[in-house]
Amino acid sequence: MQDGRAPRIRNRAPAAIQITAEQLLREAQERQESTFRAPKQRVEDFEELHEYRGRKRKEFEERVRRTRGSIKEWTQYANWEASQNEFDRSRSIFERALDVDPRSVQLWLSYTEMELKSRNVQHARNLFDRAVTLLPRVDQLWYKYVYLEELLQNVPGARQVFERWMQWEPDDKAWQAYIKMEERYDESDRASVIYERWIAVRPDPRVWVKWAKFEEERGKLDKAREVFQTALQFFGDEEEQVEKAQAVFNAFAKMETRLKEYERARVIYKFALSRLPRSKSANLYAAYTKFEKQHGTRSIVESTVLGKRRIQYEDEVSQDGRNYDVWFDYVRLEEGALRTLREEGGTKEEEDAATERVRDVYERAVAHVPPGQEKRHWRRYIFLWLEYALFEEIETKDYDRARQVYRTALNLVPHKQFTFAKLWIMAARFEVRQLDLMAARKMLGTAIGMCPKESLFKGYIQLEMDLREFDRVRTLYEKYLEYDPTNSAAWIKYAELETALEDFTRAEAIFELGVSQASLSMPEILWKAYIDFEVDEQGDREKTRSLYERLVVLSGHHKVWISYAEFEGSSIPLPRALREEEEDEDSEPRVVAGDPELARQVFERGYKDLKVKGLKAERAALLESWKTFEQEHGNESEIAKVEGMMPIIGRKQHVDKETGQVVEDWELVFADDEREANPRSFKFLQMAHAWKNSQAKKSGGTSILSGFTPATASGPESTQNDDVRMEDRREQDDSHSDVASSDGE
Repeated sequence: MQDGRAPRIRNRAPAAIQITAEQLLREAQERQESTFRAPKQRVEDFEELHEYRGRKRKEFEERVRRTRGSIKEWTQYANWEASQNEFDRSRSIFERALDVDPRSVQLWLSYTEMELKSRNVQHARNLFDRAVTLLPRVDQLWYKYVYLEELLQNVPGARQVFERWMQWEPDDKAWQAYIKMEERYDESDRASVIYERWIAVRPDPRVWVKWAKFEEERGKLDKAREVFQTALQFFGDEEEQVEKAQAVFNAFAKMETRLKEYERARVIYKFALSRLPRSKSANLYAAYTKFEKQHGTRSIVESTVLGKRRIQYEDEVSQDGRNYDVWFDYVRLEEGALRTLREEGGTKEEEDAATERVRDVYERAVAHVPPGQEKRHWRRYIFLWLEYALFEEIETKDYDRARQVYRTALNLVPHKQFTFAKLWIMAARFEVRQLDLMAARKMLGTAIGMCPKESLFKGYIQLEMDLREFDRVRTLYEKYLEYDPTNSAAWIKYAELETALEDFTRAEAIFELGVSQASLSMPEILWKAYIDFEVDEQGDREKTRSLYERLVVLSGHHKVWISYAEFEGSSIPLPRALREEEEDEDSEPRVVAGDPELARQVFERGYKDLKVKGLKAERAALLESWKTFEQEHGNESEIAKVEGMMPIIGRKQHVDKETGQVVEDWELVFADDEREANPRSFKFLQMAHAWKNSQAKKSGGTSILSGFTPATASGPESTQNDDVRMEDRREQDDSHSDVASSDGE
């Protein structure tokens, strides 16, 4: 304990006698010393009583002399005198205290309480009268005064006190207390007069509502309506006053609803809502919606819900006018209302009004032009114009207005920076639907000349295709390819058009022009389409073979070699000249069989080409395709030959140039690569494999080296195609590779 550390506990065994927390608390309670209490004094005679009173008075006088401003000391002194039945002395002390602080509410209350305890009622009245005269804004004194008079069953006196109080125009609780007192004594007419005086002092909407509700509860319905009508006349028809009187309208309509006067209630709601903007009447709209759901027809309920949602959308667009998603929802709401009105057979005036509402929303929406000259800001905005034009064309049949919408939108877009092909195409198709083909072609021609774009060419071409104007389609494709000669898809579509028109010479010429381009976006799809055209449409194997030869020279990709080999081994349709001579709808189309030997030669050429380029993964993929081909068209020896060329997974160690550590990598090892790199060890392993196979045949078992093929004396060509599976070997030189077993371990 000397160094400040906690004491070390040597014995951690539990004590023989366990002490609970309850025992500790009990002992602490028992050992507490009792609080000091003053001894009780007993007064035996009047002399002792006078001595005691004199001593106490002297103490109190000394205390109030020291703390003259402490109302608490004065109150204790006066209450003590009252406890000694010395009421005159108590009153004298209270009066002295009032001279010190005449505005102390607590002092007045203590004074009156003393008089009431001693049953001096008249004194208490006089005190309350003095208090409220001196402090008329202290409601507590008035409440006590009124309570005293009513407790004494002096209702006229209490009413007189209230009248004095009301002259000071107190708060609403005072008026409400006066009215409740009159209601307790069934003086409803007096209460109604008090309400009228209350309204004259404080004409708030809630006071009008309370008065009308009071008249309704006592059965004076005409009087209640008169109160509401007077309130509405008082507030007037101005927007600010009507907004302030929403509670009056709501209460008036609810009263009529309770009286089952639904038409009156509906008129009241509509009168208020027609004079208030939608953004300021959300609560009133909610009450009106609830009313119509309970007592209205289906059409009225729907119109009410529409009005409520209009308020919501107006509030949102007022906060952010460029929130185009809200505008879309708003427009759909108005268009849905128009369609519903037509389905229910609305009048011509109602339909025109609904149509104008839709147009108004569209006009307000498109007025919020996006800021800046970035296309991403315009993407949602431009669809407002498209929806607007479609509405005018489909719903209202106002074609001149729809044309004007399209032209305004086209003039608004900055076409030098960006354009919208959809807008041009929809405008052109609108002109086609109006049988003005020249205007549509002029519009699309202007678009291509001003801001050429791939989707514009496609839309214009599709339009002419639908019209079967194939000469114009050819011209458009030529313009398209002049604009973007690297677009492989455009070359393919142009050739497909000529193929569909059975102009195969033009189609072949287009393909030739396409593949001869210096740069193409996706040349592989163009070559594939050209080859498919020669195979399927022309049936020209020599031409297709020449295309493959050109393609392997250009790319040399392993997929090209695989496709070339599969083409040589598969059957193709007859040439078109022979096909037309033997054309018969009932007979199956004849085909020309493939040549598996040519396919194998192509596989071998591709394998050698990839080997020269050092592409091991591509060689493995080609061998897999070759193996699949041999399984379909070859025999067991051909399959075994390909399997013998398949690679195995090897491990190779090398020193990382950055870290300087020995790193082990996995790689594909081919048998012919290993034979060329290490001919002696490869020959030795072949001989070991042959010996192991002979031992396995003698014993009837299976050799663990059964995956190797022994070397033969048939020459280097047969040796190159043998199946090789090598044991792991580790050389001292890091440049040599470790060859894993055939199962990759």
